[in-house]
Amino acid sequence: MGQMDKKLDDYLTGQLLVAMPGLQDPRFSETVIYLCAHSAEGAMGLVINRKLEALTFPDLLEQLGIKPLDIGERIVIHFGGPVEAGRGFVLHSADYTQETTLQVDQEVALTATVDILKDMAGGAGPNRSLLALGYSGWGPGQLDSEIKANGWLHVAPDNDLVFGPDLDGKWLRAMDKIGIDPRMLSEDAGHA
Repeated sequence: MGQMDKKLDDYLTGQLLVAMPGLQDPRFSETVIYLCAHSAEGAMGLVINRKLEALTFPDLLEQLGIKPLDIGERIVIHFGGPVEAGRGFVLHSADYTQETTLQVDQEVALTATVDILKDMAGGAGPNRSLLALGYSGWGPGQLDSEIKANGWLHVAPDNDLVFGPDLDGKWLRAMDKIGIDPRMLSEDAGHA
């Protein structure tokens, strides 16, 4: 089944949302969002290709009173979205779980506790992870409407696209995975 054949009522939990070039909201321009949940009640996801410049992982740990090991310097904090911007979320490989972990699919999980940050700071966290502050949220039917209005495309994720360090290249790689060259798209697509 191709990209365009997928019905929206199949819901897109565990998929990547890829912003169309004409998306007007500057917070989401050229973003790739991993959808952690999508149902009739709405949707929740994390932007996976935007770094937060103002805060480092060691700074965050210091604010929380956690002593980091040297590994903390390599962990990037992402802008997960504009909702609850002070709340931390860790999207990670399913090799790590806690009681409060949301298992998104067989390979990816989501944990939003201080304990996972302590484990990451101590080198005992998940094999692959993405730390984000804030999330992207949609009310009932809102995401479906935005997709139908050509605001977003969707594609199956892969671990390198989700967890890889090349943030600047993720949007183009996601578009390429869909089979689209963004330079060939009109910003007025679907509005004849």
